[in-house]
Amino acid sequence: MSTCVFIQIRCRPGTTYKVAEAITLREIHSELYSTSGDFDLMMKLYIPSGADVGVYINNNLLDIDGIERSLTTMTFKAF
Repeated sequence: MSTCVFIQIRCRPGTTYKVAEAITLREIHSELYSTSGDFDLMMKLYIPSGADVGVYINNNLLDIDGIERSLTTMTFKAF
């Protein structure tokens, strides 16, 4: 069973559209939104079963040029 995480992404000024396009081309996200506030993008991502969350995010997302900072929120089955 995969793990669902939400990742907020802050981009360097002027790079948000390029970052969003790069994420889209990698086809790793479930959903991707532009947001207002401290972060520019929010994505919903399913981490494959057995994969290390941090390593997966580092290897598949955070090497995109223009990403300045990210905040990952883990989800857990509540019921």
